[in-house]
Amino acid sequence: MQLYSCLCTATIDITNISIYNTTMPDIDIDVADRNDLLKQVKHTRATIIDDKGTKPHNTGVYFTEAPRIPNTEQCSIDYKVMDQLGYFKIDVLNVNLYSQIKSREHLQEMFDREPPWHRLDDKEFVDQLFHLNGHHNVVSKLMPANLEQLAATLAVIRPAKYYLIEKTWPEILEEVWVKPKDDRYFFKKAHAFGYAGAVIVNMNLLDSSN
Repeated sequence: MQLYSCLCTATIDITNISIYNTTMPDIDIDVADRNDLLKQVKHTRATIIDDKGTKPHNTGVYFTEAPRIPNTEQCSIDYKVMDQLGYFKIDVLNVNLYSQIKSREHLQEMFDREPPWHRLDDKEFVDQLFHLNGHHNVVSKLMPANLEQLAATLAVIRPAKYYLIEKTWPEILEEVWVKPKDDRYFFKKAHAFGYAGAVIVNMNLLDSSN
């Protein structure tokens, strides 16, 4: 079975390789300028290989040694197989709101400040928010008022948990982090809380500029 790039000059037969049955952690790093970071750090781009061919993963990179397609910075093995082999992929994402942050202290200040929750009823305000833009109908219905509820709102927007929009907050918080039994897309709890923190920073930055 060949699960590597057809562009590679040497093939690797992984049929007899013992693949560890492990679950790799899923980590995202949000930065103001992804390209600027990657220029400064040695890395290998993760790869997607499917029946349509070979292409770079949109966000995934390896900061450890990884097999490469010759003369490129791209991995020669599909990222899912790399996960099974124990390689640690990190997703580096552009989050433009961080370009407005002046320092670590400024970031902490924007996170610690109580955000203007009442403004989530304002479509114009919501449409400027990271991950919430275009979802004012959900946000204004749920009207989150703390970090946990905001994280849950981010999860409810996703297909697997959208049915919870009609539930009460106690019902939502009881069900929202339960892994769905089908393949519908859902937000993991750790991701939802991380992005909720970014939304709070975003809310306070917008509120400060008005």
